[in-house]
Amino acid sequence: IAGAGALSGSVAQAAAKAGLGGLEFLSGIPGCIGGAVCMNAGAYGSEVKDVLVQATAVDRAGTVRTMAPSDLNMSYRHTDLPEGYIITRAVFRGRMEDKDIVRTRLKDIKTKRQDTQPISEKTGGSTFANPPGHKAWELIDRAGCRGLTVGGAQMSEKHCNFMINMGGATAADLENLGEEVRRRVREKTGIELKWEIKRIGDPA
Repeated sequence: IAGAGALSGSVAQAAAKAGLGGLEFLSGIPGCIGGAVCMNAGAYGSEVKDVLVQATAVDRAGTVRTMAPSDLNMSYRHTDLPEGYIITRAVFRGRMEDKDIVRTRLKDIKTKRQDTQPISEKTGGSTFANPPGHKAWELIDRAGCRGLTVGGAQMSEKHCNFMINMGGATAADLENLGEEVRRRVREKTGIELKWEIKRIGDPA
């Protein structure tokens, strides 16, 4: 059981400490469990829907609902959370395994992330969802957007589907950079990239 505010990586570590396998992929996802459930976050071939037993949510009136993955119609980077509800906790399913084996997989994921992602930078993780049959980073690279900069925001040189704040980036910098990448990819490939990062409010 994990509260919505628990960091995804902390949940993966707690599971490993308890000898529970199958949740290691969460260590590669920045952010908290509430957000991971809301967007059916995934990494390294696994998604939240693969391990979620149930999620509890509440609305402003205090009405509490407990829902299974089938109730949420979970699909790639999508969850049909009822309007007005927020996730408060989630129950996950793991499998009993040798703790050392689980910890080794966690270390392997950490090494892979360090080698391929700008995890030491200020980033929200993957910026755009992979279109069917394509990898977003390949489309971004093909459109010449690796390292593209707007104000203090940049598409990472290390992994060009990661947007980073080089220092002092405004929400408008990030939004404008993302939209410019979408425009260039659309012009180059005819494919419309969809934001994976959920933005709130108006950029300023």
